Amino acid sequence: MPDLLIELFSEEIPARMQTRAAADLRRLVTEGLVEAGLTYGSAGAFATPRRLALTVEGLPARSPDTREERRGPRVGAPEKAVEGFLRGAGVAREDLEQRSEPKGEFWYAVIARPGREAAEIVAEVLERAVRDFPWPKSMRWGTGSLRWVRPLHRIVCILHDEAGSEAVPLDIDGLVAGDLTEGHRFMAPGAFSVTSFEDYRAKLKRAFVVLSAEERAEVIAHEAAQMAFAAGLEVVEDRGLLAEVAGMVEWPVPLMGEIEARFLELPPEVLQTSMREHQKFFSVLDKKSGRIVRFVTVANRETADDGATILAGNARVLAARLADAAFFWENDLRTVRAKGLEGMAAPLAQVTFHSKLGTQADRVARIAALAREIAPAVGAPPDLAAEAARVAKADLASEMVYEFPELQGTMGKYYARAAGHDDGVPEACEEHYAPLGPSDAVPTAPVSVAVALADKLDTLAGFWAIDEKPTGSKDPFALRRAALGVIRILTDNGLRVPLAQIFDENLSPAQAADLIAFFHDRLKVHLRDEGIRHDVIDAVLAMPGSDDLTLVVKRAEALAAFLKTEDGENLVQGFRRANNILTQAEEADGVEYSFGADAKFAVTDEERALFDALDAAQARIGPAMEAEDVTAAMAAMADLRAPIDAFFEAVQVNADSAVLRRNRLNLLSRIRTVCLQAADLTRLDG
Repeated sequence: MPDLLIELFSEEIPARMQTRAAADLRRLVTEGLVEAGLTYGSAGAFATPRRLALTVEGLPARSPDTREERRGPRVGAPEKAVEGFLRGAGVAREDLEQRSEPKGEFWYAVIARPGREAAEIVAEVLERAVRDFPWPKSMRWGTGSLRWVRPLHRIVCILHDEAGSEAVPLDIDGLVAGDLTEGHRFMAPGAFSVTSFEDYRAKLKRAFVVLSAEERAEVIAHEAAQMAFAAGLEVVEDRGLLAEVAGMVEWPVPLMGEIEARFLELPPEVLQTSMREHQKFFSVLDKKSGRIVRFVTVANRETADDGATILAGNARVLAARLADAAFFWENDLRTVRAKGLEGMAAPLAQVTFHSKLGTQADRVARIAALAREIAPAVGAPPDLAAEAARVAKADLASEMVYEFPELQGTMGKYYARAAGHDDGVPEACEEHYAPLGPSDAVPTAPVSVAVALADKLDTLAGFWAIDEKPTGSKDPFALRRAALGVIRILTDNGLRVPLAQIFDENLSPAQAADLIAFFHDRLKVHLRDEGIRHDVIDAVLAMPGSDDLTLVVKRAEALAAFLKTEDGENLVQGFRRANNILTQAEEADGVEYSFGADAKFAVTDEERALFDALDAAQARIGPAMEAEDVTAAMAAMADLRAPIDAFFEAVQVNADSAVLRRNRLNLLSRIRTVCLQAADLTRLDG
């Protein structure tokens, strides 16, 4: 069975597009092959700055012959119907067969398709893939009509097996496929032929091209770490930058350089951000001082002077970039020392947050008021929380954040310290944006928590008030992320902040209820990710106090744990049986059996035992729920399992005696009432 090797060789492909492009090439080709009748064993895709490559193993030499029988119209049907069937099936009238069926005589077409050579199919599939390739941006060059991300120079397309290899006949706008490729642009110019994927990969390596992006990244990470370790330093981990740089070089050569001493006093985040964004340099940290002291750049070639010229040039460019950063830093510090952080924030009064929600300064005022209100619930001094909220957004007006928006919050911390703020205020400036994603840590310091909650809750309430809610996949103001942030801050810290009270002050009752429901939807997603069933979440959300998300989570976890026990599972079955019998009786009789169960009408030991068990459980469940000890409430419910099981084993609810029947139905109502104190078990699946 032959294997297939494809390479599309071009000018430099942007690093950000390479991973997706390799996956798209694999998808387009393999799906096209399968659709044409060629199965395969495995496929692997690769990308470097100048090439996309694909290997497909285990192809058959040709597609199989196929035979399809297709039933057409009834014999005697209108001529137009028969002609339409002939066109659709691609057969002539004389090829039709007449067959008898229980429902009458019908025309049948037998469509036989002979198999085709693999090379013919590959050529068709690859040409279609190249012409329809989904680049985010593409270009035409010369006089041809072909579009590619950058000018396409060569196509390798060969089928190979033990007997040898052959080029697939293919010509795309004058680009004729063959077995020739090229190595490194500078270190190994010129073309060479390949005969298989292994031959291709080995020859590329000898021509100073590492085909695998993962291998290039590993080389960069390992050699950079080794250089830093030898100097008593360590490279700051940056997986995103590592993947990007691995897509910028075919032969990675890490080089470590010095940062001029005059820039070493800059905050390490400034150095790291400037080097990453402008130069694609890795930062090298001195753990003893906590400062960034060197950088690692990755060259695309080896040089006779071991990279000295490259490093010197990079150092000059870096110095210019860092001089700009130092200028911003010094200007911002002068502003802070002269006017304070609130003075730095003054221009925010001229910055519109949203046309219906006022300026950034208006928003800061709202956040400060809300932080003061929330502070007691999270253990923060109200005045300190309000102070932190007033200055938390000040760095948005700084020159540094204007240049590097990703440093918002981080620079706020440094400027707050320079302005003399303490007691958690600088940390709140940095942490109040968190968490920005599901893997981010949440703030834990009380002042930071107060400001972070106030920031996110003001955003949600504000956009709900002007009816700018997420719709479908659209969420331009990141309100889902804000809600999840609130959920994680509250539940991870075990904080009790009833949301309804906050929203009722700023929204109409309908808007507040809708926003609480939005939080519940986000909470369901969050808890499902934690392994809690959706129906368990529904069962606890139906209880009072569902705007207290920490309490909801506590209840959900306790109920989920209870349902995993044998007692829990059996109790739910007993509850469901009692509820079903009771519901059916109430519908049939047109009355509600909700009171009047009396032990004096019990005639069996099982009935009397159930009365006693319900009295004991009610005495425990009520106080446990008031004390928010959900686990104790579930334990009390578990004690009902045996008496409920025994009752249904021994007692006929719908007795002939009307008195006994009514008393027993009222007893079932007590089961329902007692059990529903802990959770709405009617919402559980089944």
